[in-house]
Amino acid sequence: MGAGTANKLGAALAELIESPRIRECLQWITREKQWVHEQHLQLCRIPAPTFFEQRRAEWMANQFRSLGCEVEMDRAGNVIAFPEPASGPLIALTAHLDTVLAPRHKDEITVEPDGRLRGPGVADNGAGLAALLALARAWRACQPLRGTTHHLALVGNVGEEGEGNLCGMRHLCTASPLASRWRAFIVLDGPSTEHITCRAVASRRFEISYSGPGGHSWSDAGAVNPVHALSRAITLFLDRFPNGLEPQAHCAFNFGLIEGGSSINAIPTSARAKLDLRAESEADLEPWVEILSGVVEEALQAENKRATAGKLTARLREIGFRPGGQLPPDSPLLSCIRAVDAHLGIRSRLDSASTDANIPLSLGLPAVSIGAGGQGGGAHTDAEWYHPEGRDLGLKRILLILCLLMQEGARLL
Repeated sequence: MGAGTANKLGAALAELIESPRIRECLQWITREKQWVHEQHLQLCRIPAPTFFEQRRAEWMANQFRSLGCEVEMDRAGNVIAFPEPASGPLIALTAHLDTVLAPRHKDEITVEPDGRLRGPGVADNGAGLAALLALARAWRACQPLRGTTHHLALVGNVGEEGEGNLCGMRHLCTASPLASRWRAFIVLDGPSTEHITCRAVASRRFEISYSGPGGHSWSDAGAVNPVHALSRAITLFLDRFPNGLEPQAHCAFNFGLIEGGSSINAIPTSARAKLDLRAESEADLEPWVEILSGVVEEALQAENKRATAGKLTARLREIGFRPGGQLPPDSPLLSCIRAVDAHLGIRSRLDSASTDANIPLSLGLPAVSIGAGGQGGGAHTDAEWYHPEGRDLGLKRILLILCLLMQEGARLL
């Protein structure tokens, strides 16, 4: 955007900050840190692995209702809360409900003396979900804006992690009765306030499988072995890239799961692996897919030729696709975030990643993914942690971005 528009946004933000209601909201965020932390702990103790988010979704819905929001759950399982009546265009603040790992019992989510949370999902995306509840309560308590043309929707969505394939966000943007009303998406994912994810990394995911007759490791020695073929296919794929595991041309790959066999002394009847391919451009993925198809067939032929008995079959199946996209550099949404960051003294950088923002970006809708504040690490492991220091700054940032977008929405979006 031009300097004139940036100046107008700066002036609009300065006026907003002087509003008694918004100042009250900002003070509420500072004052109610402990309440937000308690909500964070409670929600993280409810397991929500991908495809099994219902218990956490129901808990979130009940919390939103207790705060006075109008709440609905859509056919995909997303929870949508409206802090105030909303009949016109919508600004979405979203956070995914699901986690890669889930606590087996609530005591696996622990609190250390300094307030640090430990356990699966406490940062990704406990931080984002806690922010939704904090914003809902602050909005209801202080009612920061009146009479805007754009309204706020708070969304806890399903299916962001693993093989969820962004199903919750896909439904929200394409099949939901609200689909035509979305004007911008702010996705909360993790704690950091240092990044603004405005470039969506595309990904394609595949399952490679080999099948054969199996047999006894001694009496059927030399027969075709699916594990051998699968191992060869993975090695051939790796060998196509001279720098090994380093990303090539802004691309990356990961064999994240391998399965096969039933006993050390039995030739397996099947073996499979799952592969994640990522690139900043969807077009950059095509050569990888061609290479993958080639090595799967090459490994099949090699194993069938080597073996003295039996024949293997192979299958390559695409199991997921995340589209790419990019927010234009002159996007009003990006300008709003930069204006708020400048006011709060946040030094953020633009980056690329695969998040729920992929879907709206691929559809041409303004969207970013940002952190909800605080500090965290160890995502997608049992050692994941979150510390609330700095959470209030992240929440204030989100509040001001929303207020600026909603007040200026009729002009900007």
